[in-house]
Amino acid sequence: MRRASWLLLGTFLLALGPAVHGAPAQCPDMCHCHGDLQHVICDGVGLKSIPRVSEVTRLLNLQRNNLGAIPTGAFGESKGLVSLHMQHCQLREIGSQAFKGLKKLVYLYLSNNKISSIRPGAFEDLTELTYLHLDGNQIGELASGLFSPMINLFILQLNDNRLRELRPATFAGAKDLRWLHMSGNELTTLQPGSLDDVENLAILHMDGNRLSSYPLAAMSKLRVVEELTLGKNPMRTIPDIAFQSFGRYMEKLQLDNMGLEKFSDGAFTGVTAIKSLNLENNKLKSLPKSLDFGTVTNLKISNNPWSCTCQLAPLRRWMDSSRNRTDAACASPPQQKGKQVRDSAVFAGCRVKPKKKKGARH
Repeated sequence: MRRASWLLLGTFLLALGPAVHGAPAQCPDMCHCHGDLQHVICDGVGLKSIPRVSEVTRLLNLQRNNLGAIPTGAFGESKGLVSLHMQHCQLREIGSQAFKGLKKLVYLYLSNNKISSIRPGAFEDLTELTYLHLDGNQIGELASGLFSPMINLFILQLNDNRLRELRPATFAGAKDLRWLHMSGNELTTLQPGSLDDVENLAILHMDGNRLSSYPLAAMSKLRVVEELTLGKNPMRTIPDIAFQSFGRYMEKLQLDNMGLEKFSDGAFTGVTAIKSLNLENNKLKSLPKSLDFGTVTNLKISNNPWSCTCQLAPLRRWMDSSRNRTDAACASPPQQKGKQVRDSAVFAGCRVKPKKKKGARH
């Protein structure tokens, strides 16, 4: 299911089923309430503590208040909540059992706070949670099993934090996770086994981290990744079979602005569905034999020191057959320097190797 479809799903979730019945309370001071307290809006009203809301409340918006912390039991009377918004609330820590009782919660927004610590047990009871946004905080570590109650977690946003490594069992229990966003952290290591529990990831964003080598051992258990972004990580090489375990599904790959110098010849082994490939602003001179241009429709390869020899002939043939105008300049040999790959005459004498027919006998 594509991204637009999943976002549309969110539109309907709040409307599912009848509201929880309970004795309606009054609308909290300074807040606005709609639909017999089903929606309670307290956006930027100067609250210093979390207000008590009725059990019938489905959506609680607490954005832009100076709350600082979430005390245990803060939502004890809010058992009907489906959507909870706490962005820009100056939160510093998520304590154990912070959301206890919220067994119907589907959406939890904790973006753009100052959270540096999430205690074990913080997400207890969140068995229905599907969307968790923790981006724009100061989280440096994720305890093993932290997400284990979230058996329905689908999207996890961890962009722009201070994560340095992923350890085994970090995502234990979150077996249905499909989108994992970890861009803009300080990741240097993905330990072997750290992604084993989320082998069904479809979207994985790790651009803007500090990975100096491709984490093959951690990535090799992933099966159905469709979109992978690794740009702005200081990797010089991509090894053999880097994407093989999910190569039949991967359609979009971003490896831009990395200082990338070389692909191993078998780096793209098993990659059969790639449509969009971004290799801009690297130090690449050639492309590996295993890269099949047959499915590529969008290719970005500018600002690389390409060596215009017959090794690049498959690229030139793709350019000649594609409607997209792709910029790529030759840096060598000397007589080709500065020429666009698509304009260079050096490829005219390159021989095309016939492809082996499947099932052919020898």
